[in-house]
Amino acid sequence: MRRFHVWLAGGALAVLLGAPGALSAQGFSVNEHSACAMGRAGAAVAAPCDDGSAMFFNPAGLAQAPKGRTQITVGGTFIAPSGGFTQDNTGLKSDLNDRVFPVPAVYLSHGFTDRLTAGIGLFAPYGLETDWPKTALGRFSSYNSIIRNVYVQPTVAMRLGDKIKVGAGFDVNFLHLELHQRADLSEQNTTTPGVTFGMLGIPDNTDFADASIIGSKTTFGYHVGVIVEPTPRIALGARYMSRQRASDIDGKAEFKQVNTGILIPPGSPLLGALGVPAGTPLDAVLATQFQAGGALVDQAGVTTVRLPEQLALGVAVKVTPQFRVLGDYTMQNWEVWDAIILDFEILPTENLPQNFGKSHTWRLGGEYELNGGSVVRAGYLTHNAAAPDETVTATLPEGARTEFTVGFGTRLGGNGHIDLAYQYIDQADRRGRSGGPGTANDGIYTFKAHLFGAAFTWNF
Repeated sequence: MRRFHVWLAGGALAVLLGAPGALSAQGFSVNEHSACAMGRAGAAVAAPCDDGSAMFFNPAGLAQAPKGRTQITVGGTFIAPSGGFTQDNTGLKSDLNDRVFPVPAVYLSHGFTDRLTAGIGLFAPYGLETDWPKTALGRFSSYNSIIRNVYVQPTVAMRLGDKIKVGAGFDVNFLHLELHQRADLSEQNTTTPGVTFGMLGIPDNTDFADASIIGSKTTFGYHVGVIVEPTPRIALGARYMSRQRASDIDGKAEFKQVNTGILIPPGSPLLGALGVPAGTPLDAVLATQFQAGGALVDQAGVTTVRLPEQLALGVAVKVTPQFRVLGDYTMQNWEVWDAIILDFEILPTENLPQNFGKSHTWRLGGEYELNGGSVVRAGYLTHNAAAPDETVTATLPEGARTEFTVGFGTRLGGNGHIDLAYQYIDQADRRGRSGGPGTANDGIYTFKAHLFGAAFTWNF
């Protein structure tokens, strides 16, 4: 039997690390870390909510806590995405599995003086999980992908006079990457350079391997913000979250054979290419790739991941004592995803261009205080896509989006309050382009999502 070359693992990890994310916003960023802020479309840079979420939306806003108050907020957002992919050349369609993804957030703070507040927050500003059936058309890119980033951020904020607040946090990020995909035998090279199994009669979309790639890393960064209140009715805010670099992530690639059930018939060009007699089970030939000396044995892989910096600007205006309007702009520098270099223990090193661009988000929100202290909220946001067409795959077909939100908050006795929010994501249809052999990723991706947020805050 002759051995053949398999290129799938490099491309597989590239899909995970280079593709845009699914959960919420541009790239694979997530902005829903407060049900209060979510109700007003996340517009909170100039006037963060009084629930500790200022640690994410603007660390300076934490300085609004009164002396001696200890506050804890526990909340989360539940994301229910739906979408599908329709292939150009066949018209076939695959849909995402029905799943609900939780995004938790926890904040604890204490006002030490009238001007100094400190706290610690746990939130996930970047995240991705997409879950397709193992039979989905895009399974050769990915049928299940996970990127988790859990930030733990100690934060200090201070009032500088009556009109200026400043704040800063130190970010510790626990990064976890995971990809599961199938490999298509028809696209793999035989022993003859440039000749694939598909050219020798293997049908398109023939599963022969299941690949899982997993890696973790801890990274560090910082987060700073400022709020200026030139008048009692107007507030201006800015925040900057630093870029993070996860160098030399030590990952592990695992491979399992998937039986094709194919017997090589008499007269097949595979007989000469593989050096086997007619009637040989093709799976017996492929099994050598999963054994010692083969390309698809479990092996280590090393790569580097960069998370972009964020710059956000905001304004908040109290139109009346009960009614406030807020607007935010956020830039995320996804240009850090210019290329990915993958260094495997056995498979050859891959250098994969990504060519992401900056993303820009505009948010407009409002809130109105009712009699009794309850608050109603609403908002709208829009943003462009960070990924070019050539990197849009089943990992998630991120695209330009418009989103609508509503929210409600009310007091719970004298020491607590509850906030609830709903958000609808409407994404423009996005065309995928095949980046490797074949045309499996040529088609239209659709994506929509419903988000539900809730948070409980207690003051002591």
